[in-house]
Amino acid sequence: MTSEGHKGKQLRPATQLVHGGTTRSPFGETSEALYLTQGFVYDSAEAAESRFNGENPGYVYSRYANPTVTMFEDRIKALEGAEAARGMASGMAAVNTAVMASVKAGDHVVAAKALFGSCRYIVETLLPRYGVESTLIDGTDIEQWKAAVRPNTKALFLESPTNPTLEVIDIAAVAEISKSIGARLIVDNVFATPLFQSPLALGADVVVYSATKHIDGQGRCLGGVILSDQEWIDEEVMPFIKHTGPHMSPFSAWVLLKGLETLPLRVKQQTASATKIADFLAEHSKVSRLIYPGRDDHPQADVAKRQMRAGSTMLAFEIDGGKEAAFRFANALEVIKLSNNLGDAKSLITHPATTTHQSIGEEAQAELGISSGLLRFSVGLEDELDLIEDLDQALSAI
Repeated sequence: MTSEGHKGKQLRPATQLVHGGTTRSPFGETSEALYLTQGFVYDSAEAAESRFNGENPGYVYSRYANPTVTMFEDRIKALEGAEAARGMASGMAAVNTAVMASVKAGDHVVAAKALFGSCRYIVETLLPRYGVESTLIDGTDIEQWKAAVRPNTKALFLESPTNPTLEVIDIAAVAEISKSIGARLIVDNVFATPLFQSPLALGADVVVYSATKHIDGQGRCLGGVILSDQEWIDEEVMPFIKHTGPHMSPFSAWVLLKGLETLPLRVKQQTASATKIADFLAEHSKVSRLIYPGRDDHPQADVAKRQMRAGSTMLAFEIDGGKEAAFRFANALEVIKLSNNLGDAKSLITHPATTTHQSIGEEAQAELGISSGLLRFSVGLEDELDLIEDLDQALSAI
C-alpha cells in the first residue's frame, strides 16, 4: 500500500476532504479501498509476535484498527488540525469513550446542562455508578464553570452550539479554566461542524463528532470520531477501544469517506438556506421565538461571531399553543420530514420535548428552555423557497 503525498504543501480544507489520508493498494484504485476483514495474516510466528509487541507497526485486528478506518481518521484529523483521531461506532460511542477515558473512580466532571439526552445520561446517571461525581451548570455562565470545579475535577464537557436550543458557549474561556486545573476539556462540535468551528484551536483538548450527522449527511450509516493529541489517544483511548469494542466498522468508514468529500458543498449550501429561513421565521406572526447562531438577536451573538465562521445548518423555533400546535404544524409539513436525526441532505424537523430530550423530564426541559412548542429544524439541500413555502403552509394550519 502507498500513501498519497503532496510534497509538504498545506492543502485547503475542501481539497483535504477529497484527498487527505488516501492510501492506495497496488491496484491504484480511484476510490478508497474497502477492507472488509476482521483480522490480518503474518508471514511468520515471529512477525506476529513483533506486530503484537509493537516492534513492527501494522494491523492486527479490525477491532483495534483497519486500513479503511485509518484513511477516514487521517482525513478528518487533517481537517481538524489534530494529532490523532479514532473512528467510533457512533457519536455516543465517541462521547462515552472520550469521557470514560478521561476519568476514574473518585474523579469529578463538570458539564454544561444543555446536552443531548444520552449525553446527560452518561454524565448524570452512568458516571456516578462508577464512582465519578458530576455537576451540571449553565454553560453560558463562565462564573458557574469556575465555581463548579473541584480539586478532583478531571474533565469538562460541553456542546456548542447546544442541542436543541443552540446556546453558544465560550470555548476559549472554558479552556482557560480547564488548563488552570489540569483537566481535559471535551467539546461536542457536531452542530457547528469542523468547517465552522475549531475547538482545538480555541484551547479544547478533545473534540467529538457524531459522524452520523453532517459527515455522512445522507442518512446511510452510524459513526463517530474522537480527535485529540497523540499521547492521550495512544495511552488512554486506544486501550479503552481495544478492550471494550466501540470501534468504527470498515464499511461505515468507507461511506463516511465519501461523505467527507462533499461536506463543504453540503454544509455551506444548507447554512445559506438556514440563514434565509431563519429570517423568514423570525418575522412570522405565529413564531414566538427564533434561535439561530448566525443572527444578531441570538443570546450569545458576540461569542458566536468570535468563535464560529458561520451560523449553522440548524435552527430552533417556538410556536404558541404548546404540544398540540407543534404537532399540528409538524403533521402539516409536506417537504420537510419528521425525524430525530440531523445534518442530512433532507430537511428534518423534530419535537425535542417528546423525542430527543424526552428522557430528561419536564423539569430539566423547562430549565433548558425546551418548551412544548419548541421545534428543532435541520435544514437540508432542497430549494430554500420550497422549504419556506412548506413552513408557511404548515404554520397556517395551526
